[in-house]
Amino acid sequence: MLSLLATPARIILGAPKQYKVLYARKGTIYGITRGLMHSTSRFNSSTPRDNTTDIFSPPSTPHIKQVETAWVHPVYTTEQMCAVAVGHRNAKNWSDRVALGTVKVLRWGMDRVSGYRHPELGQQHEVKFQMTEKKWLTRFIFLESVAGVPGMVGGMLRHLRSLRGLKRDNGWIETLLEEAYNERMHLLTFLKLAKPGFFMRLLVLGAQGVFFNGFFLSYLISPRTCHRFVGYLEEEAVLTYTRAIHDLETGKLPEWEKLDAPEIAVQYWKMPEGKRKMKDLLMYVRADEAKHGEVNHTFGNLIQASDPNPYASQYKDPTKPHPKKDLTHIKTIGWERDEVI
Repeated sequence: MLSLLATPARIILGAPKQYKVLYARKGTIYGITRGLMHSTSRFNSSTPRDNTTDIFSPPSTPHIKQVETAWVHPVYTTEQMCAVAVGHRNAKNWSDRVALGTVKVLRWGMDRVSGYRHPELGQQHEVKFQMTEKKWLTRFIFLESVAGVPGMVGGMLRHLRSLRGLKRDNGWIETLLEEAYNERMHLLTFLKLAKPGFFMRLLVLGAQGVFFNGFFLSYLISPRTCHRFVGYLEEEAVLTYTRAIHDLETGKLPEWEKLDAPEIAVQYWKMPEGKRKMKDLLMYVRADEAKHGEVNHTFGNLIQASDPNPYASQYKDPTKPHPKKDLTHIKTIGWERDEVI
């Protein structure tokens, strides 16, 4: 780890085979050496081209300092995030089984694309199953680029139905759009840590085109199945981040042990002092994914056309547990309709 006093800056130095990123915060620069994966050897590699500019920069305008968000993220406590666990809702009908089967197929394809291979018992130490920081970031970026689609599609279709039907939506639209925004923030955060190459960008473009249109048509046919699908998809996301956190805790990802979370993450999640490392970032993202799983499983239990959104409702008896935006009363498998409606 390199540490020296300097003015705030982000500098990329290096040669084709490796580069060093220097992160500056509060007058101190932290350097992490990383190896590049060349596009000639892997289609989802980082670009070897030296580029000293950010992958996305704040607006360069004379009067605007920064752009505010309409969706303020709830504050999570460390205890709440540590309590997040991998869960699974059993399929109860044909709609659930279709959703679960589709997620399994997509999980298989995503594993192949991102180079992820989960070892069986006794295979943990084999080289082919070892995940590096680069492989995890590749998986995260591809996963989040897809995860930001369902909320936007669902919110858009419900918005249009409300307009043409001349009726209220009962609070679903905002929660779905906020979910899409949250997933995009995950993506933007990870893009501060890795720059995808040309083929990775092409892959994301193709995946988005196929997935958007497929989800769009599916939501027109059966919104309930689509929400159950997203619920199962988020279960897989929680599992992915749990495994990454375990790898970090067991010393398998040494580059991340002292790596600071990007400033965009610190501001978005309101990360407190002393809790701004890579592990903390993964804990926040995993908590978000767990919450999305709960929300969509809950939506899948409701009457789509008439039930109000439990996450945007005021309850007659506030002393009883009910769905909230934060992690106060999280249920991995979702809330049943008779519990909230």
